[in-house]
Amino acid sequence: MDIPLQAILSQALLGLNNGAFYALLSLGLAVIFGMLNVVNFAHGAFYMLGAFVALLGYDQLGRWLGDESIHMSFWAALIIGPIVVGLLGVLIEKTMLRRLYQVDHLYGLLLTFGLALIFEGVLSNYFNMAGEPYNAKPEILEGAINLGFMVFPKYRLFSIVLSLSVCFGVWYLIEKTKLGSYLRAGTENPDVTRAFGIDVPSLRTLTYFLGVALAGLAGVVAAPIYSVSPKMGSDLIIIVFAVVVIGGMGSIMGAILTGIALGLLEGLVKVFYPPLANTVIFIVMALVLLWRPSGLFGKEN
Repeated sequence: MDIPLQAILSQALLGLNNGAFYALLSLGLAVIFGMLNVVNFAHGAFYMLGAFVALLGYDQLGRWLGDESIHMSFWAALIIGPIVVGLLGVLIEKTMLRRLYQVDHLYGLLLTFGLALIFEGVLSNYFNMAGEPYNAKPEILEGAINLGFMVFPKYRLFSIVLSLSVCFGVWYLIEKTKLGSYLRAGTENPDVTRAFGIDVPSLRTLTYFLGVALAGLAGVVAAPIYSVSPKMGSDLIIIVFAVVVIGGMGSIMGAILTGIALGLLEGLVKVFYPPLANTVIFIVMALVLLWRPSGLFGKEN
């Protein structure tokens, strides 16, 4: 098979774009499971809600304020979207999830799965399931840039840089800073942490806020690329769980590196054998689980 190098590089870059999304979404999921032991099946719904915050802020904010000329800009949505989604997560954590920390993971999974169905069902009553366009892409990110081997959209390049910067920034926060050490201590040894006068429940709430805010941020970043629809989260959550399982449940760096690698693999498979592209991630997951059930970066029991 004679495939031009240009086609391979082009698909690799598009795969990196998907991989950056996988990494950003998987990171939030890994943070929540690794530090709270909660299988957050609502993660895709929080991703979807982040996109809807951006969409509604742009389309409806002026109507709500009585001035049709007012729109929430994309740059504002990058900040407001994750905060709104994160605050919703705080409400859920304080009223529901904190009752489940000491019981089997299954209860948290069932609760968050139910919440995901509720969010999707409510929004399905008001919005088109086929999706709605988000037209607030900044002018500076319009158009494309010539990379030599292909002409690549500026916005997609921006989304790669932003997603990977946030991923490695969060890894540094959790693994290398004093706040991160408090967050890890509050989940690994809560009794000892309390003995030092640290408010463990607040640390857990902050952890959940951070995890779901990352999902909300991914939704805002994805909104200009994909149609914003109530099902956009459920279409992606299975892939995100596969990424986290392959990387190792709870492994922060594992989620990041695996997300990037699987996005690249998916892109390259589209060049060499397109029919396999939609299933290659799950094939890799099956092989990894057979060889190393704890995942590539997970801790062996």
